[in-house]
Amino acid sequence: MEESINSCLKDILKLQEIEPNMYSPLALAYMGDAVYELLIRTKVMNRGSMQVNKMHKKTSSLVKAETQANLFKAVEKELTEEEMAVYKRGRNANSATMAKHATMQDYRMATGFEALAGWLYLQGRTQRLAWLTMLGLERLGLLEDNSQEKTK
Repeated sequence: MEESINSCLKDILKLQEIEPNMYSPLALAYMGDAVYELLIRTKVMNRGSMQVNKMHKKTSSLVKAETQANLFKAVEKELTEEEMAVYKRGRNANSATMAKHATMQDYRMATGFEALAGWLYLQGRTQRLAWLTMLGLERLGLLEDNSQEKTK
């Protein structure tokens, strides 16, 4: 069986042991933004070959703050107390910036979700992160069948 991505990266990149709880919520969100986008891009590409512009548009619609806020709402009841605490730290963090096309509420919820994603990734819990992401997308009806997508 192949190594997990976390242990593989740790070995190859010679990463030190870290304690994810020691990072600021915005640092966790920084990592979570990238990890969540990678999950979404992987899912979009897995639908089959299509024009890069179409992949970009689909990915953009799934990584925007509004979608992330809705995804959080869809999985909120599935979170552990510890995961909810990480989310709230991210949601309540004072950020100097805000997304151009998002409400303040959506932006804060998205930041909380990204902080949770970053925390789960840094914990080495990528399976949990992928499961929560897919569950949220399914509950929101944002996952089309591959065969339907190819015929559009």
